[in-house]
Amino acid sequence: MPGISSRRTSKKILTATARRKVLRRIRLIAFDVDGVLTDGGMYYGKGGEEFKKFQTRDGMGIKLLQAEQLITAIVTMEHTTMVKRRAHKLAIPEVHQGIRDKLSVLQALVSKYDISLDDVAYMGDDVNDLQALRHVGFAATPADGMDPVRNLVHYVCRHNGGHGAVREVADLILSARGAQPLFR
Repeated sequence: MPGISSRRTSKKILTATARRKVLRRIRLIAFDVDGVLTDGGMYYGKGGEEFKKFQTRDGMGIKLLQAEQLITAIVTMEHTTMVKRRAHKLAIPEVHQGIRDKLSVLQALVSKYDISLDDVAYMGDDVNDLQALRHVGFAATPADGMDPVRNLVHYVCRHNGGHGAVREVADLILSARGAQPLFR
């Protein structure tokens, strides 16, 4: 298959039919930031200012999910004003920064919204995401996610973090739900 890495070894990878069934159930999707919404790079200016690059197409994917009434969330170990600004711009209602135990945040969210972890999709890329990825209904990672994550998830994206992986998963969810594109 073109675009599929030979590193894709997870036994949990779903067939397209099974994936569509799982994705139709999703009501909340949560994202890690560094390595998922960004390329994982941390850029510093002369004055010590920090920069991150976010992909606008990923942002559009998030907006399309919101238009389909999915709850969107950010759950990250980092704590930066850049993440707060990006989340505000995208109207992401759940922004949780400085989080070490991401699963606890997801458990609190399912309680808050009266859903189950089976109704949650989570995208992560590194070992600090493993616990959350193990317990959600749909677990995904960018193509450049770390091997322990790639070996665990239901779906390994064709795109790298910060380069369209979030949009790829958004499009999978939207397609599974039969959503029509808002923009042509």
